[in-house]
Amino acid sequence: MKSEVSEMGSGVGGGGGGNKYGSLNLTDLPQDCIATVISFTSPQDVCRLSLVSTTFKSASESDAVWESFLPSDHQASIPSSLSFSSKKELYLSLCENHILIDGGRKSLQLERVSGKKVYMLSARDLFIVWGDTPTYWRWISIPESRFEEVAELINVCWLEIRGKIAISMLSPMTRYKACLVFKATARAYGFDFQPAEVSVSIAGTEGCKRTVYLDAARGFRQRYLIVPRRIGLFSRSRFLGLQAPVPLAPAGGDDQNPKTRGDGWLEIELGEFFNDGSIDGELEMSVMEVDGGHWKGGLIVQGIEIRPCL
Repeated sequence: MKSEVSEMGSGVGGGGGGNKYGSLNLTDLPQDCIATVISFTSPQDVCRLSLVSTTFKSASESDAVWESFLPSDHQASIPSSLSFSSKKELYLSLCENHILIDGGRKSLQLERVSGKKVYMLSARDLFIVWGDTPTYWRWISIPESRFEEVAELINVCWLEIRGKIAISMLSPMTRYKACLVFKATARAYGFDFQPAEVSVSIAGTEGCKRTVYLDAARGFRQRYLIVPRRIGLFSRSRFLGLQAPVPLAPAGGDDQNPKTRGDGWLEIELGEFFNDGSIDGELEMSVMEVDGGHWKGGLIVQGIEIRPCL
């Protein structure tokens, strides 16, 4: 890898100017110098540059390089029980695996390409109306959850879930999205027709609100015109009459319906927020279905994830 450079100098004997050209082999630079330069790029760029030469490969393994991609407060977040041979190993581990922080009430991970922070607030870290009333909610442990406990909705007519996180914990100059992460049990009911209102805002301000559906099968029914028929005054989810499916093009507004995540859970987007690094306070997220007066149940809430928009 070579870069052409030019030098302006005086001509011999006559005061006239002239150009002298030479070439500089960048691989001849000190490894520390190369490491400093590539630390201003991105993790993805560093991996590409490691293929240039053995010198660049050695520089790309430097702790100084990968330290620049880690959050400045990462040392306070890493449990003392975990040890890593290099900063690169630590970075890759945080991209592949979450770690529990704040006494197990939150999880922290890194987005692989950018190194931006990804958080999930556990159900225990959320404010859930009637959450400690066993008639309406119960707390259980399931192997699929990253947290010790999840909240299972038994039966409510007032669904209200709120979460907060300090904006200073988020990566600066980053657009984030928040998503409710949940599952539907086999007994889930009451979510197929009544939408929920969701929002993301700075705490104490009025955020942008929108409506979503927490019924896991609603998107499929929209695509194939499968219509649950209400029978009498009973819940439409408990007594279903299904019409024959008729394939259609995907319906619009699909962002209103839950999507299946790679870990098998469902998620529904609550909204977005841009952290420009100058805002103090807390980011607040909410999920509410309180207007219809309909009884509903059968959701298992793992938490709310706040992650960079890709």
